[in-house]
Amino acid sequence: MNSHSTGSNTLFDLDLDSEGLLRLTWARGASITDADAEAAMGEVNALCGQNRYPMLVDMATTADVSRGARAVFGRPCQASRIALLGSSPVDRVLANFILGINKLPCPTRFFTDRSEAVSWLKLR
Repeated sequence: MNSHSTGSNTLFDLDLDSEGLLRLTWARGASITDADAEAAMGEVNALCGQNRYPMLVDMATTADVSRGARAVFGRPCQASRIALLGSSPVDRVLANFILGINKLPCPTRFFTDRSEAVSWLKLR
C-alpha cells in the first residue's frame, strides 16, 4: 500500500487495487489542510500516471476539512469519479461542504454504505 506520512503521523493511505479502484483512507481524527489535500492528490496523480480510475475516499473518521483543502479537492485529478464514504452526520456535513463546490471535476457522491459506493464507482 502506498502511504503518505508527515512526521510520525500517517495522514492517509492510498492504494490502487487489482480491480482498478483507488482507495484513499484518511487517518482517524484527521483535520485535512490544503497541504494535506495537495499531498494526497499529488500521490493519486503519481500513482495513476496517464490513466484515470474511480476512487473511494473513506472519510468516516475525519474531524475537519479546511476551506483550502476543499478548494484543492475541487481541482481535476486522475480520479474518474469519486465516492465519499462516511458514517455519521458529521461526515455528511463535511461531504456536503465538498459537494457544495460549484463545479466538481468529476462525478462525486456521498455514501454511508461501502458496497453501494463501490457499485456506483464501477459504473462506466
